[in-house]
Amino acid sequence: MTQLSRIYVDECRNGNEGLRDVVARAALPPVYGGAWRRHLLPRPWFVDAEETAVFARDVEDLFALLVSLPDRLFDGDRERYAAALGLAPRHTALLRRSADGHPAKLARADAYHDGRGYRLLEFNIGSEIGGMDMAVCNAALLGVPEFSDFAASHGLQYVDTAARLAEDLRERARPVLPGGSVEPVIGLVEGHRGVASYGPLMRSMREAMAMQGLDLRIGEVGQLRTRSDGKLTLDGAPLDLVLRNFGASQLLDDPAGPEVAEQLFRAHDAGRTVLFTTLESGLYAHKNALAMLSDPRSADAFDDAERELVERVLPWSRTLGPAAPEALLAECHERREELILKPGAGHGGLDTFAGWECSDAEWRAALATAVERGYVVQERVTPRTEPVLDPTTRAVEECIAVLGIFLTSRGFAGAHARVNRADGGAIVGLSSNPGTRIACVFTHG
Repeated sequence: MTQLSRIYVDECRNGNEGLRDVVARAALPPVYGGAWRRHLLPRPWFVDAEETAVFARDVEDLFALLVSLPDRLFDGDRERYAAALGLAPRHTALLRRSADGHPAKLARADAYHDGRGYRLLEFNIGSEIGGMDMAVCNAALLGVPEFSDFAASHGLQYVDTAARLAEDLRERARPVLPGGSVEPVIGLVEGHRGVASYGPLMRSMREAMAMQGLDLRIGEVGQLRTRSDGKLTLDGAPLDLVLRNFGASQLLDDPAGPEVAEQLFRAHDAGRTVLFTTLESGLYAHKNALAMLSDPRSADAFDDAERELVERVLPWSRTLGPAAPEALLAECHERREELILKPGAGHGGLDTFAGWECSDAEWRAALATAVERGYVVQERVTPRTEPVLDPTTRAVEECIAVLGIFLTSRGFAGAHARVNRADGGAIVGLSSNPGTRIACVFTHG
């Protein structure tokens, strides 16, 4: 537990109603509030500024290692690299469409703090990551006088992720703008029927970008049209940039998906409408890529400093599949209570098995599933707990948080947190655990 969390909770318990009810009192932007207010933790999350900055630099360096894996381990052959990840040729071909070998640095590194430092759980890479609109919550909380006073007295700060993203979007769109002097029109584009599922979150993102002066139009890949000059349009409006909110798997799940998306790739290749980010990001967001970093068979590909970085940041991780060595499977059986199984291409904590929550029989079945489908097994990280006061009951509960560290081309771009009670289950995610809440993050110190 951090000292600042204890101070905050003590002030709430001692009658500071503005702090205790800060989220309820905050004037959230209307669309963001409609999408997120019911999911918000009653208080923000606090992290040490220097410690978080050091970890952000580490994950920047880890990003560079990830995107270098095809060259270091497979002589630059990205098809062999993708096959080692367990990707089918059709999937690989789609990921490599419009790829240039230099995926954009737009990512969210999810980590636990174990009481000694941050440990990376997953690395989400690409423009379809969530939470980039979270800083509007930071600004709203600072509009509550009692919290503003608390923030000033403790030196609280935050980085606006949406502002950092807006900088990158303007820069990437500049080559296709007439004279480079006008603001780009941007399409926030989902896959087939994606708006029905993610519409509220997309509209919240549009609101956050409007606060940065950018015009986002929401639509799906199938709604895009190509003008005679090769530029894409959405509902008749010419698009300078498409901010991709879909993944390759969404296109592959739709029989017409790859063909429908082809006009998007052609417009990008022709320099008429920029695709940000390309699907190439999916080659490095796969969890098996992290396992490659941790695998001792890859050690010779890295120098001493790089190996030390991997060991410092990443828990022990290995790939499980049909070719998994018997010794590794035996180790996984033996270490059940220390390990967690995650699908290589999964998200949101779905289809994940925590060994410490499984019986021996359940763990044997989970390992069989992992070998059949292709999973990553990772060493358990036990997160430190922080106190959270319930504004209604006044009860204080111990909670854990997955900290999401955002990166853009300029480096650290802010953070948010997904929070659950310490006894609320192994998975902390809105998609897989209804007890999960989200919180904006302030740094201090």
